Amino acid sequence: MKTPELGDPSLYFNRELSWLDFNQRVLELAEDPSVPLLERVKFCSIYASNLDEFFMVRVAGLWDQVDAGIDARGPDGFSPREQIQAIHSRALELDRRLHDCFDGVLRPELRAENINIASIESLGKKQRAQVDRRFEEQVFPALTPLVIGLGRPFPYISNLSLSLAALLRDPETSTRVLARVKVPKELLGRFVEIGKDDEITLVPLEEVIAANLGMLFPGVEVIDHGFFRVTRDADFTVSDEADDLLEAVQEEIRRRRFGEVVRLEVSERMNPELRDQLVEVLHLQESEVMDIGGLLDLADLGDVVKVPGHADLRYAPWAPVTQPRLQGEEDEPVDFFSVIRQEDVLVHLPYDSFTSSVERFINQAARDPDVLAIKLTVYRTNEDSPLISALIRASELGKQVVCMFELKARFDEQANIDWSKRLEEVGVHVTYGIPGLKTHTKALLVARREGDQVRNYAHIGTGNYHSTTARLYTDFGLFTGNEEIASDVAEMFNVLTGYSRQSTYRRVLVSPYGMRSQILEQIEATVEAHREDREAKIWMKMNSLVDRKCIDALYEASRAGVEIELNVRGICCLRPGVPGLSDNIRVVSVVGAFLEHSRAYAFRRGTEWSVFIGSADLMPRNLDSRVELVTPIDDETVRGQILDVLERCFADNTNSWVLDSSGNWSRLSPEGSDRRNVQNELRERHLALAETSKPQVVG
Repeated sequence: MKTPELGDPSLYFNRELSWLDFNQRVLELAEDPSVPLLERVKFCSIYASNLDEFFMVRVAGLWDQVDAGIDARGPDGFSPREQIQAIHSRALELDRRLHDCFDGVLRPELRAENINIASIESLGKKQRAQVDRRFEEQVFPALTPLVIGLGRPFPYISNLSLSLAALLRDPETSTRVLARVKVPKELLGRFVEIGKDDEITLVPLEEVIAANLGMLFPGVEVIDHGFFRVTRDADFTVSDEADDLLEAVQEEIRRRRFGEVVRLEVSERMNPELRDQLVEVLHLQESEVMDIGGLLDLADLGDVVKVPGHADLRYAPWAPVTQPRLQGEEDEPVDFFSVIRQEDVLVHLPYDSFTSSVERFINQAARDPDVLAIKLTVYRTNEDSPLISALIRASELGKQVVCMFELKARFDEQANIDWSKRLEEVGVHVTYGIPGLKTHTKALLVARREGDQVRNYAHIGTGNYHSTTARLYTDFGLFTGNEEIASDVAEMFNVLTGYSRQSTYRRVLVSPYGMRSQILEQIEATVEAHREDREAKIWMKMNSLVDRKCIDALYEASRAGVEIELNVRGICCLRPGVPGLSDNIRVVSVVGAFLEHSRAYAFRRGTEWSVFIGSADLMPRNLDSRVELVTPIDDETVRGQILDVLERCFADNTNSWVLDSSGNWSRLSPEGSDRRNVQNELRERHLALAETSKPQVVG
């Protein structure tokens, strides 16, 4: 069989369908009986939440193309409408698996553990009386029934809101009308909790409302009812030419609530008349409707995961440890500047502590009288961010403080707006980056007076400066005082805050100013090493691999004989295992207790490795329309630590899936003592280092 030429659509998997494959891997963890029960429920919630965002952004974008008459086909050969049809079919298939797992397996197992997610029909008389009393006292006052028809327009239904549709009949006139009742779960929670101390019974709020519809529509016959939920287009574009970017983003956040409907979820048992009316009044096509065979909005299962106790039904808790070189002496906190001057330090979250590394570093910088300036990029951060508080203290102490907020960080816009206003009030220099580009880089810079010179210190990470996700996501962070690298970071900040067109840097790779070409140069240099009979390997770890130029370069490297291993957590458009083209490429995906989020690119040429870490995935958006920063790793010890992590990721055979040439992801399942679990191994490794170095353990 002839090997397809580069550019043939058969060589590239579809981006959107590949993402659904990733979400299937999340679902498979919910289906896995070896995962603790409440963690399986959590994976159901994560699956549903992921899918909501996928429809709000990716599917909405495809519908925008269809509405605009765009029929262009991507590298995979799919048109926008063909993608929508394939997504609809695949999402329905996965939804059936989700509800088979939750209703058929997890609900009975939860009940056996005295956590009963009960239908209202299953309640005994005493429990039903308790629920009805709760309805009258707490739920009924929060409800607003809205009738449609009879001169009343169809009410606006907000994004991701859960609703009840009721078909009513006036007994005097026989007039039939449709009514909608919003389920106020944001106010009251998704479940009504009743029960005893040793048993929790959770009744879905929508079922409680449905059982008491007579109180909402007295004197009217309730013929039937059903549950539904809409998903709206939540992606938006803000013109960077707006006079006030802050105000423009705020306006678009308000508009997001009113985006076009891109998905209608309805109960599978909904009355056909009700269903048809909903589809008609929302002006939808059947490819936008999903019939759901169980509870709607399983993202709310996060509420179930939070039930108190039941430690045996969860993963063993993990307390991050202080990186050994950042421990300091007894009763003497570490001097970060002294440590970093000696050699670079790698922090690997969440195994190492964010609190005793990044947060402590910025706190020391804020207090240090010799520190002149602190600069930080913020893409996402938490509401009570200690880092932002430290910046405020530094500003109050007279230091020059710069915070680069990305106002268009999807779904975190409002939080970033709120922080930016607060920081400006205390004198922090707040900027919003370069017009037309999102700033996704994760960088922190400290300028410090040392003698008669000023020295720069930098932290470059793969993840956000967010203390909550730092306990849940795996990310690398490099502390360095390397003069060239730190100066590059300083110059990048000048580009972000000033008015310049710098496109070249000494050591770091910055997009959109040549990062792709530099990655391609690394691949080509590795191919050349193989031609010279030197050992040649390429190891990459990232969230997504989409960029066609990078994929084609990897194909060419494989065809030349270079051994390539790729760890891609999410989307992978590269097709491995094509004879004569990609048969030297192995693609794996690790999905486990922690979200794999770090990005690392490593190239072996002879006995030497060139290693890079940073914020960028190999996607067109990262390489062409975002400011990203990837740094080389010069320190031999740090380089070895990163390569060790990559080797463990490729050796993992318990939370790993392998991609074949047909596009199927197969989970590895070893037997006996051959099991390898990268996340467990790294926990053990960091604990062992902690014990050897007598570190302090932080919460």
